[in-house]
Amino acid sequence: MRAPGFWRRGEGGMASALLRPLGWLYDVGGQINQAAGVSVKAPVPVICVGNVVAGGAGKTPVAIAIGQRLHAAGVGLHYLSRGYGGSESGPHRVDASVDAASRVGDEPLLLARVAPTWVARDRVQGAASIVDAGGQVIVMDDGLQNGALVKDMSFCVIDGSYGIGNGRVIPAGPLRESLENALKKSTAVVLVGDDTAGITGIVSQLSPEMPILNARLKADITGFDPTARPLHAFAGIAQPEKFFTTLRGLGCDLKKTTSFADHHPFSDDELARLVADAQADKALLLTTEKDYVRLEPDWQDAVMALHVAIEWQDEGRLDTLLNPLFFESA
Repeated sequence: MRAPGFWRRGEGGMASALLRPLGWLYDVGGQINQAAGVSVKAPVPVICVGNVVAGGAGKTPVAIAIGQRLHAAGVGLHYLSRGYGGSESGPHRVDASVDAASRVGDEPLLLARVAPTWVARDRVQGAASIVDAGGQVIVMDDGLQNGALVKDMSFCVIDGSYGIGNGRVIPAGPLRESLENALKKSTAVVLVGDDTAGITGIVSQLSPEMPILNARLKADITGFDPTARPLHAFAGIAQPEKFFTTLRGLGCDLKKTTSFADHHPFSDDELARLVADAQADKALLLTTEKDYVRLEPDWQDAVMALHVAIEWQDEGRLDTLLNPLFFESA
């Protein structure tokens, strides 16, 4: 799905206004479903890394960064994902050497590089499988709006430049629920990138005591000289332009950029055209890691992926939140 233009901050107009009643019904319906459901308490701590906007906030890199800190502390974490975009209903433990993105989704393949990762549409069953496998902490990638499991800690990830878009709920805007409701379920907000959308002020007004952890996505260019060759870049993520802006910031000579919808399943014809265009310009064909794992192995040989990671402004503030769980799970 490609987000409509009127979802962006400062946009709206007639289309958003007409859809606003549906957004209200969507929000209220979600609250009723969550209130009516029964939340199950897992025998191990559950950390949720979610967001309030439909796509593009950076929750998977944040989940990876939190998992890496848990791993460094000696905690046996397992990831739990719905496996969006994959056919597997689970519970299924991801095997990155065998599983394709079409089966388990792209994000679980990235998470599996860090720690054991499970795909389960039923989060309670997924948690049970993790406990049976010896997991000490469950880190959920997404699920802030899913009340099936009791969360011991929830991080609401917000992109500093996109913010909450026009501030309205789907389909009138990009929000999965109102920001106010999301903050009530959150332990902290993770603000990724410069706060050009004024999120700090909005969050402080709605929830004055809410901790805000500042972070940014940093590109790892080890073994990659961004100025050595011209580039053709493509991305099938929620906000492809963010990827292209990152490349320009690295000094890359971008000859061409191609955008696709989030989680786009690339066809052979599309990839053949991308490769041919890059070859014609003697350019390197580059994409995001999330897109790269969706490619078949033969196509991966013709494409390079740019690795990005979360860099915390103050790691100590994150550890202050996480440390009690370290001790509980030790």
